[in-house]
Amino acid sequence: MQKLSLTQSLSQKLSPQQIQFIKLLQVPTAELDTRIEEELEINPALEEGADEEEKEFDTQEEADGDFEAQENIEDYLHDDYSGYKMQGDGASPDEEQREIPISMGSTLHEQLIVQLGYQKLDERSELIGRQLIGSIDTDGYIRRELEAIVNDLAFSQNIETDIDELETILFKIQDFDPAGIGARNLQECLHLQLVRKDDESDVHAAAIEIIDRCFNEFSKKHYEKIAKKIGVEDEELLKEAIYHITRLNPKPGGSGDEVVKTQYLLPDFIMTNNDGKLELTLNSKNAPLLRVSHSYADMLQAYDKSNKKDKKLKETVSFIKQKLDSAKWFIDAIRQRQNTLLNTMQAIINYQYNYFLEGDESQLRPMILKDIAEIIKMDISTVSRVANSKSIQTEFGIYPLKYFFSEGIATDSGEDVSSREVKNKLKEFIDNEEKGKPLSDDKLEKLLRGEGYNIARRTVAKYREQLNIPVARLRKQL
Repeated sequence: MQKLSLTQSLSQKLSPQQIQFIKLLQVPTAELDTRIEEELEINPALEEGADEEEKEFDTQEEADGDFEAQENIEDYLHDDYSGYKMQGDGASPDEEQREIPISMGSTLHEQLIVQLGYQKLDERSELIGRQLIGSIDTDGYIRRELEAIVNDLAFSQNIETDIDELETILFKIQDFDPAGIGARNLQECLHLQLVRKDDESDVHAAAIEIIDRCFNEFSKKHYEKIAKKIGVEDEELLKEAIYHITRLNPKPGGSGDEVVKTQYLLPDFIMTNNDGKLELTLNSKNAPLLRVSHSYADMLQAYDKSNKKDKKLKETVSFIKQKLDSAKWFIDAIRQRQNTLLNTMQAIINYQYNYFLEGDESQLRPMILKDIAEIIKMDISTVSRVANSKSIQTEFGIYPLKYFFSEGIATDSGEDVSSREVKNKLKEFIDNEEKGKPLSDDKLEKLLRGEGYNIARRTVAKYREQLNIPVARLRKQL
């Protein structure tokens, strides 16, 4: 039997303005220009420029005595967001010096396309080669299955091919520089680099045999099994062969031979120390000059004065108001972004004041997202969005904001120390361990407790993994 009933429930939904602010907040400074350009393209009521012209427009309207029309649009014309302290407003020599390119030149893919041209392939083979090069990741590997690339060529290039033909051209690409490029896995990458070398020594021959026949054992550092499998009795020869392999490049796409496009390290904040007084400024790119379009405001004014009130006119007025609203909301979101960024970063500086004075890592206090959220009276998720995508330039380097957050570990004295301090101590123990008998997590736990850090073995394992340090068995050396 069906019954109808009414129920009441409370739910919380984000408004379009809140969603827009959240999205803008997590955009880093380097990408903000692109986001603003997108908004300028979709909203003709939003324009670039200072607000002086709009003030002149308002003054002129009041002089005309049209106060009724002015009341209808005044909400859309207030975008005077001056007063924010910005670093480098306008072009200056200092700002130009801060944006120093890392390097200039062509990308890895462009270099490979040039080398493909040297092969003098027919049109079909060159198209297949370009498709393969386009499938190479930034680290130099092809991880996409060849079957999938066969399908890509059929759909996008109308080329019917098979894996055999693809491999024939792929093998040509694998002869390109840098060595190891176009490999489908680490084993193939190391093999390609070894066979490229003009070396007829026993060490080199043993290295190739290890990679080709004992890669699984090599990755797990089972040296005894390797020696037995390839029949090497000379321990020194095996040791040299292993060393020979470890000097290869596991990521040829990111090698020093690659020339990358111009890149800029663009911090979101700049902090300066003026005789012990820490001053925080936002990068000037966070303060774009935006205004509401004069022409759209004029149109709204004209339509409001019109005696005709037909359906088409009402739709036009509704459209204009919607665009003006959207422009105002976007400018408000930019202003709110600026405020939130400054408040969050200032709270972090105040909390870690001793560290920011000199850059001494031992002065970093345990700090979690909740600590800052409580100070600025905002949600933890807001602080997280700022911390995960922003960086600050200090006199001792540029750091991501998440660098300053860490857990607290209790000591024997009852004080809390930063987890970063514990990680540094952990790394120190591992750096100084006997390479033939590396320390297990249990032994590391006991050593840390001996230093006064109350820490569990699973926490030791977690910190070790965060430091990208493998387990003891994989750290073992001959």
